[in-house]
Amino acid sequence: MENKTKRKIHRCTCKNCQLHPYSKAAKQHQAINRALLELNERSKRQFVAVLANQQGRGGASHLAAITGVSRKTIARGQREIERSPSHQSSGIRRSGAGRPRVEKNNREY
Repeated sequence: MENKTKRKIHRCTCKNCQLHPYSKAAKQHQAINRALLELNERSKRQFVAVLANQQGRGGASHLAAITGVSRKTIARGQREIERSPSHQSSGIRRSGAGRPRVEKNNREY
């Protein structure tokens, strides 16, 4: 059985969602963040990169506020999309790879 950690939906920090949390745009941002929960790292950055490309100038910054994915990661996804499929590496970590969660490091003695 796989050891999957339960991830939380990112709360959008854009001005529109802060001022109008029940607006149509806020609901769209929540839907984007719900969809991102199901994706692996590579798919997530490429999906956000496509959305950023659709928005044009400033799209990466706006999507970074909506999704919590850094602008550098979005830029990496944009580069991956522009390259041909034969030049792409997997770029997906195995389960349990990466840094330990902060909660795990803060043990009280």
